Amino acid sequence: MAVHKLMLDDVFEDVSCSLIAMHCTIEDYRLAYMLNKFLNIRLVRKFEDLDFDNGITKYSVFEYEDAKKLINWSLISNICKIETDSKLNSDSLFSHNHKVIRTYNLVPEYRKVNYFLKIDSEFSNSKKNQIINNILRIPQVAMTYSVDMSKLKSKDNLIFD
Repeated sequence: MAVHKLMLDDVFEDVSCSLIAMHCTIEDYRLAYMLNKFLNIRLVRKFEDLDFDNGITKYSVFEYEDAKKLINWSLISNICKIETDSKLNSDSLFSHNHKVIRTYNLVPEYRKVNYFLKIDSEFSNSKKNQIINNILRIPQVAMTYSVDMSKLKSKDNLIFD
C-alpha cells in the first residue's frame, strides 16, 4: 500500500492581507467611529479583547465583515498599559508600595504605533494609497503608513479569529 504525504508548509505563508499602521492619541472607540465615517465601513467592537499572556495583556479589537466585497476589516490596538504594584527598596526603613505603569506591545517591532488596521484582502498600491489618504484626513491621526507583513517577526500576533 502506498503512503501519501501532504506538505502544508507554504499554504499558510501566503497570507493575503494589508496592514496599515496609525499613530494617534485618541481612544480606540473614537478612532473606530472616525474610520467608519471616513472609510465608509462599520467597525464594531468585539465582545472579547485579544488576550495574550493568560489575561495579563489585552488588546481591543474592532471588526467589520463586508459580505459583498468579501473583505474583513480589523482595527487592533498595539499598546496595552497595565498598572501594577512595585515595592521600592524592601530593606529600607521607609519602604512602601507604589504604582508602576507597564507598557506592552502587540507588535514589538513597531512600539510607537498606536493602532493597526488589518484588511484581509490584497489591494493594489493605488487602492491602498487611497485608504491611507482617507485615514490621513482624520484630524487626530498624526501619521499612517503601510506595513509589509512578510517582514514582521511577530506576525503571528495578528492572526486571530
